[in-house]
Amino acid sequence: MLTLIIGGARSGKSRFAQSLCCSSPRVAYVATARVEDEEMRNRVARHRQDRPPDWITFEEPLAISEIVRQHALKFDFMIVDCLTVWLGNLCWNFKDSSLETLERRALDEVESLVETARSTRLVVVTNEVGQGIVPESPLGRLFRDVQGWINQAVAQKSDVVYQMVAGIPIPIKSQKGGNETEH
Repeated sequence: MLTLIIGGARSGKSRFAQSLCCSSPRVAYVATARVEDEEMRNRVARHRQDRPPDWITFEEPLAISEIVRQHALKFDFMIVDCLTVWLGNLCWNFKDSSLETLERRALDEVESLVETARSTRLVVVTNEVGQGIVPESPLGRLFRDVQGWINQAVAQKSDVVYQMVAGIPIPIKSQKGGNETEH
């Protein structure tokens, strides 16, 4: 089962993702952040404090589908947090590649992740970045566009989608595949 949680910064996405899994004894957390400065170290430390101590954490900035594929059968739930940070890592690693190459790598990895989700209960966290200002640079616009395409691809394949607003989860897609507002 694939669940997508989407929302803005500090909207409660990670906390809600964790709440979906908290009653399960075997949970893996795939953290995509790179810890390269003090602010990020503090942020990661706060996230770790929020998680139960018996959860297993995999720190993987790029090969998220491979981590899920390797470990899916060992856990009741896996959480990938988050696709937006992962895409930033990908942009950094392939900054000298063409925009088309970057876009293709991102979409291929997400497609692989979605396919892998069939073998586990996977909760994916992502940011909604398309509702803000138009970025100034071509790379910024590409990032926004690719993030939007990634979010669409995951949402289409997800069994359940929640949008987080001010800490409140709003269901926008049910397990039946339709929107919550459809009857």
